[in-house]
Amino acid sequence: MVVLICVGAVIIGWGNTWFSNQVGYVNQKIDDATNYETRKEVEDSCRAMIASYEADKLTWEQYKDSESSEQQSWADQAKMRANRTAATYNNYILKNSYVWSGNIPDDILSELEVIGGNTE
Repeated sequence: MVVLICVGAVIIGWGNTWFSNQVGYVNQKIDDATNYETRKEVEDSCRAMIASYEADKLTWEQYKDSESSEQQSWADQAKMRANRTAATYNNYILKNSYVWSGNIPDDILSELEVIGGNTE
């Protein structure tokens, strides 16, 4: 009887270990997939904001010294958009820095510069 109880306990222990390993494996797969999707989403958002910022900054640089009041207005609007994008981006990076665990891709900037004054 004691042998039968010992054999039963071993089988139950082995079954519990096997089941725990299967659950752990499935959880790890879900975590990996979630982490990849989260990282991809954050990187894509950062790249989109960088592209928008750079386009607005180039527009500002092109028209800021223009003699045309209309073109200076374009420059002012581009500057406001670039600065709004920079503020949003910088906050986004702070909130999502955990995604990279200190390993930020080369094309993702750690911060976007806020454009100051009329000359830069």
